[in-house]
Amino acid sequence: MLALVVALFALSSVALPGFLAADNLIAIVRSISVLGILALGMAIVVIGRGIDLSSVAVMAMSVAWYLQLLGAGTGDGLALLLVLSGVVGIGLLNGLLVAYADVPAIFVTLASGSFVFGYVRSQLITQDAVPVPPGHWLETLGGLRLLDVPVEVFIFAGLSLALFAFLRFTKWGRYVYYAGDNPVTARNVGIPVRPMLVLRYVLSALVALVAGLLTAASLHSLNTRVVNSTLLYDIVLVAVIGGVGLSGGRGGVRNVLVGAALIGVLLNAMTILDVPLLHQNLIKSSILLAAIIIDGLLNPRDEQTSQQGDI
Repeated sequence: MLALVVALFALSSVALPGFLAADNLIAIVRSISVLGILALGMAIVVIGRGIDLSSVAVMAMSVAWYLQLLGAGTGDGLALLLVLSGVVGIGLLNGLLVAYADVPAIFVTLASGSFVFGYVRSQLITQDAVPVPPGHWLETLGGLRLLDVPVEVFIFAGLSLALFAFLRFTKWGRYVYYAGDNPVTARNVGIPVRPMLVLRYVLSALVALVAGLLTAASLHSLNTRVVNSTLLYDIVLVAVIGGVGLSGGRGGVRNVLVGAALIGVLLNAMTILDVPLLHQNLIKSSILLAAIIIDGLLNPRDEQTSQQGDI
């Protein structure tokens, strides 16, 4: 995949006018920052042999509710605390149902994502697009530049480094791989598999909140219609095409970075070529299907994964 990224970048540099322009390169990196952050949350769940289909709903609806509270006059600290509590609650609900009720993760997170979208849209906010209040810290954050690079790029890099350190150098990070590779054996040797499973879904929800805040900071608003877009499939595509195994126990931050770079360059090239959005989605879906088939061949699911039914 890394070789493919390099080849695609080199080909685009030669064939596409303006591809190597500084503004375009910054746009590529910026465009994959939020997608990459969401893919980090997805990766930590998938490595542990799960999947989180609620991440986009949590991202959009939590921040939309936060902005709605601010617009209604709620203090910033209280509004953020309420939203943070709700996000952690959704992560706990997902984790508890998967870990202790043995409900397949794909159904739990699909249902919780639909519930979050429906409840927040009908009961807590009044419109699809909720603006950032003038002068709010999110507005300031969205305009920050370091060395002429948007601040969300550095936040993505910081989160990537933090997750890399967690997975590589901490005991709990190694537990993620052990539980993903063989949860029965991990449980038999004393690893707290179920609590770790809950923790992964909470972390995924918190990462989604961060991605939502950065989206609102960049656009100065949050449009909840993103829940019905192809963003969720793009997140899975980044993780899978980068090499995070759907069978669990394989992959890491490096795979997310490679997958995000590949998708960023590909989407930018198609935009320069003026490829219609419908065709872009067709190409992305074809790549995702091929990546899943190849992943299934390289990392065959064992009998336990088939019985558990969480992928």
